[in-house]
Amino acid sequence: MSFTVLVIPEDPMLNGHILKPLAKAIMADAGRPAAKVDVLSNPRLRGYDHAVQVIRDELPGRYRFKDLWLFFPDADKATDDAMQALEEHVAKQGIALLCCAAQPEVEIYACAAFRNELPGTGIWEEARRHPRMKEEIFAPLLASHGDPRRAGAGRDLMISASLANLPRLFRLCPELQSLRDRIAAHLEAPGTFNPAPHTAPNPAP
Repeated sequence: MSFTVLVIPEDPMLNGHILKPLAKAIMADAGRPAAKVDVLSNPRLRGYDHAVQVIRDELPGRYRFKDLWLFFPDADKATDDAMQALEEHVAKQGIALLCCAAQPEVEIYACAAFRNELPGTGIWEEARRHPRMKEEIFAPLLASHGDPRRAGAGRDLMISASLANLPRLFRLCPELQSLRDRIAAHLEAPGTFNPAPHTAPNPAP
């Protein structure tokens, strides 16, 4: 029987090109290489607050059949307490949800393969804290390493480069390592939730 995963982004049109291959790679590393991963496109989410409202009130009636939900919000609003409360809310409805707040935004994962070309200071830890990371760090890298002729302007190319060295990506973005470990624990004991920190300190690159 196939294992189905619903990926929930704040912006499915753009973030989906990063999150779908990312989720597939993490699921494979956690022990489910054949997992079927779909990115939520209906309803189309419009930011963090809308995503949380839809996860709580609408998605349980439409996507309860999925084996696992993965929510990837940006970290500015997605505090550990808020993510734990959201997970617990849907768990009471028999739904397995794991949240992973991207530090600072989902686009950082596509930048990992190009950390030696970071605009500005070029320091990875500062990129992970940059208030305009998407505009001032990711956008120039996308212009250099993406492809405007492709869907998502080549975001899939950038994340593929980052996923080529998954241990390095986990080291640079420890929230992904935490998510991978939580997925593996859930697969070993479905229905058992051991809340773990959704964020982690930045390591040295």
